[in-house]
Amino acid sequence: MQFHIPNMECGGCARGVTRAIHAVDPQAGVKADPPVRRVTVTSDQPGTAFLPALEAAGFPATQHEGQTQ
Repeated sequence: MQFHIPNMECGGCARGVTRAIHAVDPQAGVKADPPVRRVTVTSDQPGTAFLPALEAAGFPATQHEGQTQ
């Protein structure tokens, strides 16, 4: 699944996003791409499970539609 995170601008932001995702699913695969402000997550959890954790970490996100993985 992919998320668009408008304020993920650097490696430090990417680490914060990764920590937030791992708080929900410690086994999740995370690939952050700050230049395009996108993160790809591989997890058994639904995408909606990550949105509150990302918001709480200061990285409000939108899930790309049609992305299920």
